[in-house]
Amino acid sequence: MKRITIIISFLVLNSVFGLAQKAEFSFLEKPVIKWDKTPEGQILSHYFVFENSGSEPLVISEAKVTCPCTKVEFPEYPISPNKTDSILVTFDTNKKAYFQDRTVQILSNAKKNPTLKLKVYVIPKEE
Repeated sequence: MKRITIIISFLVLNSVFGLAQKAEFSFLEKPVIKWDKTPEGQILSHYFVFENSGSEPLVISEAKVTCPCTKVEFPEYPISPNKTDSILVTFDTNKKAYFQDRTVQILSNAKKNPTLKLKVYVIPKEE
């Protein structure tokens, strides 16, 4: 009986520690970009630099955007632990006016998936 208890305890501890090993995003700056006032028609872009501070390779599978005016380019290969990389986000201000607030949800195998935020005031074209 004592042997079975030891084996079960070992399996439980092994499972707990196995689940704790994950990839993890650590952004080198806040995952929010606030651009200066911008005339309508400009294309704005920003690199969000991050590090995989977890213990397993980080794999980004998808980026969900709130508007087709926002495009995202992310690494399509695993990012090793302690390595840095970046996510490029572009925002097309064409046919946009006034305050714009967009979000990008990153889906991955990380412990917590980040949300990137884009903010800009777009000055409308004179009609």
